[in-house]
Amino acid sequence: MSKSTAAGFVWDPRLASHVYRADHPLKPWRLQGVHDTLERLGAFVVPNARLLAPRDATRAEIERIHAAAYVDAVAQASADPDLDYSAWGLSAWGDTPPFAGMHETSLLTTGASLVAMDEVIAGRVRVAFNGAGGLHHAMRRSASGFCIYNDPAIVCGLLADRGMKVAYVDIDAHHGDGVQTAFYDTDQVLTISLHEYGMIPRLGRPFFPGTGSADERGTGKGAGYSINVALPAYTDDLAYMRAFDEVVPPILEQFRPDILVTQQGIDPHFTDPLTDLQLSTHAREHVVRWFASTPYPWVAMGGGGYDLDAVRRTWSMEYLIMLGAPVPEALHDDDPPVLGGRARTAVDAATDQATREALAAAFT
Repeated sequence: MSKSTAAGFVWDPRLASHVYRADHPLKPWRLQGVHDTLERLGAFVVPNARLLAPRDATRAEIERIHAAAYVDAVAQASADPDLDYSAWGLSAWGDTPPFAGMHETSLLTTGASLVAMDEVIAGRVRVAFNGAGGLHHAMRRSASGFCIYNDPAIVCGLLADRGMKVAYVDIDAHHGDGVQTAFYDTDQVLTISLHEYGMIPRLGRPFFPGTGSADERGTGKGAGYSINVALPAYTDDLAYMRAFDEVVPPILEQFRPDILVTQQGIDPHFTDPLTDLQLSTHAREHVVRWFASTPYPWVAMGGGGYDLDAVRRTWSMEYLIMLGAPVPEALHDDDPPVLGGRARTAVDAATDQATREALAAAFT
């Protein structure tokens, strides 16, 4: 892999054109706002910017992670979405509804992440970003949590098949459960997930997907290679940045991956309607600048994010960081929340405990 400084942005309007269901919180057209903001800012005419066209993933690539029978079911649901596919995690009024064309859409979304991977490992770009990807909840035989095909797991698996050591870092508000599950018994793919965990204070039920405690650390050869930072509700920038800095850089330094794969869901943002973390664009800038500072070739994907303006501004900022371009102040949050008093003390104590437990569970 060469020392390219180019940054790829995978784009085709088709990645932003499908609709899960009229009232569904995941709105793929949010990506159009990211693209249009970056275009308005002149990002794509920066000399090291590369607009990359997606391709369809092949059946063999999908089956690196997913069972053939599940892929058949998704293809059938795509052609005839009105039948009952609940055995496969697809339900009309559930999180992941079947919709016409879903198989073809998912092949393109996954293929977009594979183009990012291909360009990075060929050395044509140093980093490539697919905002449509990061669908980290899908399991081998079922859809879950808005995710049909698990493109981050497919990318990590195909990289591992090439003999590469892969570090996967997931900064979505939700646990990267599907990726963790896929590599739970191997030391070739290190998974680190920082996520909200525990009971949702306002609803009195566990936060989705309910997994991701520090004691989920892998089995066999993989013991210590699944690392979970289980954060409390209301974790803000100060607590989050401290947790990230204490866990991710030292563990990656010890693991020494050949390549970095990231899932960069925006749903930890303080305005997100589905989550309870309190992050702002400032914490995200801190984290993504660290990713950019590492020596590793880097495949970056999107993920959750349900406040459309937060998505637009944050992913635009993150691609500018990948480019090494200046970040306009207009992309940042004006007045992010900062905890004080007893809330500050409680969140700091819980975050520090989560950090200690994650480090204690790690292979190091």
